[in-house]
Amino acid sequence: MSNFVAPEVKKFVAWDYVVFAALFLVCASIGVFFAVKERKKKTSKEFLVGGKQMTCGPIAFSLTSSFMSAVTVLGTPSEVYRYGASFVLFFLSYALVIIFTAELFLPVFYRSGITSTYEYLELRFNKIVRLAATLIYIVQTILYTGIVVYAPSLALNQVTGFDLWGSVVATGIVCTFYCTLGGLKAVVWTDAFQMTVMVAGFMTVLIRGTTLNGGSTKVWEDAYEGSRLNIFDFDADPLRRHTFWTIVIGGTFTWLGLYGVNQSTIQRCISCKSEKHAKLALYLNLLGLWTVLVCAVFCGLVMYSHYKSCDPWTADFISAPDQLMPYFVMDIFSSMPGVPGLFVACAFSGTLSTVAASINALATVTFEDLVKKGFPNLSEKMSTWISKGLCILYGVLCTSMAAAASLLGGVVQASLSIHGMCGGPMLGLFTLGIVFPCANWKGAIGGLLAGITLAFWAGTGSFIYPAPPAKSIPLQLSTLNCTLANSTEALTTAAPTAAPDRPLLADTWYSLSYLYFSAIGCLGCAITGLLISFVTGPSKGEDIPPVLIKPVCNLFCFWSERLKAFLWCGVQHDSQQVDFEKNLPKVIANKTGTDDTFKNSINKENKRQFPGYNPEENSYTNMSRESRL
Repeated sequence: MSNFVAPEVKKFVAWDYVVFAALFLVCASIGVFFAVKERKKKTSKEFLVGGKQMTCGPIAFSLTSSFMSAVTVLGTPSEVYRYGASFVLFFLSYALVIIFTAELFLPVFYRSGITSTYEYLELRFNKIVRLAATLIYIVQTILYTGIVVYAPSLALNQVTGFDLWGSVVATGIVCTFYCTLGGLKAVVWTDAFQMTVMVAGFMTVLIRGTTLNGGSTKVWEDAYEGSRLNIFDFDADPLRRHTFWTIVIGGTFTWLGLYGVNQSTIQRCISCKSEKHAKLALYLNLLGLWTVLVCAVFCGLVMYSHYKSCDPWTADFISAPDQLMPYFVMDIFSSMPGVPGLFVACAFSGTLSTVAASINALATVTFEDLVKKGFPNLSEKMSTWISKGLCILYGVLCTSMAAAASLLGGVVQASLSIHGMCGGPMLGLFTLGIVFPCANWKGAIGGLLAGITLAFWAGTGSFIYPAPPAKSIPLQLSTLNCTLANSTEALTTAAPTAAPDRPLLADTWYSLSYLYFSAIGCLGCAITGLLISFVTGPSKGEDIPPVLIKPVCNLFCFWSERLKAFLWCGVQHDSQQVDFEKNLPKVIANKTGTDDTFKNSINKENKRQFPGYNPEENSYTNMSRESRL
């Protein structure tokens, strides 16, 4: 029980509900708009990837909005408030991630003419690898979406009085509604709107909070005196929760698993009208990521300045750190009806965009990788209806999974841990396929199993045996100016208890920073995959279409053509033209057997999507001659 008197913080009023409801109404309206506008375009391709006619602007907004979810809006300011502004170092991680995605992974996926990223795994390896990766992605995305739906609903419920399950169900219904009606185009344009709302909410909080606390100079001074500006900690200890190395190296691996090979990201990029638009969307999205990150970090510093002498978490005014941001908003905007509603709309904009992206990506992966493989002769009309049915199914599953999310702790660490444990091995798998021509399907399966095992071993162990407080203790928080309760109870200190028995690995392997889970999974997958491939006989480069491999060695061996050719492992990268009738379809035939639908899709439709494909000559020209828009 708290020994302090909590200041009165008002709950939601009518105007707050009006502003919040307006957000849901606009999102649902966008779905209806695209359902009416595109009603004559009934192909599953149009529904799932927007007919591959999107431009870079809305895709960039959509990418930023999808991955800057309510986890960012609520979790990041709380992280900065408790641990300091070192979180801002993620701007380096984001930059590295976007460069690797745009220059390494995206060109391969875009030129392959795929709809699901896991189609690539069948082209490069075989059906078994594709199926394994698809199932892991489905589990990962449903788990993550549960956190994204539940966490903001719980935080807002306990602080603002906003109904918990009402907001969970409303989120699921609205997202499922506009995904099912409007497809990818509705998701992308709704995300663009939600990104605007998110930034508006952040800026409103920043301006009001800075004004109340004496201006930006005073906020900066308070942050400095409270050790919140000690950003560059170069301690190489991998057990430390956040240092320069854990954020830049571990954060890059974690977010690369999210961006570089994640269906939700790649699906948006390949919906662009050209590879140039897709790359531009990624680089514009980097500006959006930086903007939201800086807003969230500064919100955390402003919040610290406001509560530096009376921390509401330590004083038990709130029950979890993730409630700090909504508590702060209700506190500083208590005299301004409607503005708290804008912030709640800001938080739920992140939630809606992420959930919608997840539902759309899950429907695409399931349809392309499971349904079409089992029922190859479906009509376009039936395919579209099945795609919409899958949107509804996953909307229900993701909303239901929110109930399990309460067991996973803080939203930032929980979400990035899930992405690390699942996304790291997947990143390793795609890296094997794209960078190493020698990797074979046995190495791919063995590597994936090894990566998953290592990542989940470390992640599950850290959940059961949390790291010692010395490695993750928050910075000092004060309750000096909190009002004591009128009680005869004395402030007591709990008697020390004996430390529970911990296994030998608890203070080493299980105490690794959660940001390294992805690196462990990725490197474990790649190294094991290469070893198994060499033991069982590496793949022959002559049998692999150059479009499926990115010759990274060219960057490091530009001085020797002979060394470059040796490292290509037989892949014919030096051919100016690649004849698809003799190359890619042969590989598909070997891997997919009698799947005529899949082969026809590559032979007829997808070749038109390859930049540089000449339909008269039936050939592909390398992107060194990339056609202009």
